[in-house]
Amino acid sequence: MTNWRKLLLSILLLFPTLASAQNFPAKPIKLIVPFPAGGPNDIIARVIGQRMSELSRQPVLIDNRGGQGGVLGTDAVAKAAPDGYTIAITSAGALAISPSMEKVAYDTLTDLTPITLVATVPEMLVVASNVPAKDLGELIALAKAQPGKLNFASTGPGSLPHLAGELFKLTARIDIVHVPYRGAAPAVNDLLGQQVQMTFLDLPALLPQVKAGALRPMAVGSAERTPTAPEVPTTKEAGFPDLRIENWYGMVAPKGTPKEIVAALHDLGTKAMADPAVKEKLAQQGATLVGDEPEHFRAFIADETKKWAKVIKDAGVETAR
Repeated sequence: MTNWRKLLLSILLLFPTLASAQNFPAKPIKLIVPFPAGGPNDIIARVIGQRMSELSRQPVLIDNRGGQGGVLGTDAVAKAAPDGYTIAITSAGALAISPSMEKVAYDTLTDLTPITLVATVPEMLVVASNVPAKDLGELIALAKAQPGKLNFASTGPGSLPHLAGELFKLTARIDIVHVPYRGAAPAVNDLLGQQVQMTFLDLPALLPQVKAGALRPMAVGSAERTPTAPEVPTTKEAGFPDLRIENWYGMVAPKGTPKEIVAALHDLGTKAMADPAVKEKLAQQGATLVGDEPEHFRAFIADETKKWAKVIKDAGVETAR
């Protein structure tokens, strides 16, 4: 076959992809949320999905597939057809932590196509009302004076709150005991009941109790103070710049999704995130919208995976591998 015929054939083969990208989306998009309805991942996905639907004039259908800390729903996206009509907004745990903690059926950077980092949500460190510490420095001093006596709650082994506590132990050089729970609600309940002394959790899960004075905030793990709790210092301000802890949520598609479709999804998603009403709704949840480029998001996932893999190793966290 001559060179010009090869070129012509490659152009013709490209036409269907270009045509589908120009018409995308031509039918409803399934947006998988790998957690039950009502949680922060679900709220973020529903607000953004609704605006994507309005912009595209196609339904964006939320499909809640909870299980294994977000792994099961994320795996469902990895196994979906790479046509752009099944995507997910999933979490740091499923994309960057679980692959280092346990055997999962997907490789984040080879079986999924990053579209954009959607939002970051700071983790807040709080203590129970009976803990006699008014700030992070006093809490660390208390822990050092009583090694192995204080404990911290998490939403389960290998969860971001668990690894946040482990990073706290490593950074502050303290000995506190991990107490895992099955979700944020029971962890907060026992914290209110003074059965545990402290926890790191997503800001929205703690804010009502902090505002009511039932839990005492120590610090937030974001780079800047959060507008929803401006009185709470950052961990950097408290003298621990390496204690940077934020949960995050990103949009992904199956591997092999054509670049033109990825670009269309990126454009649709970032336009939805730029809407002032969307920003305002999610700011009330403590979320800061991002909307970066796919390659930047890919690099971000790789960096986060490396960061938490080191914490897992240095803290001696047991894994299922």
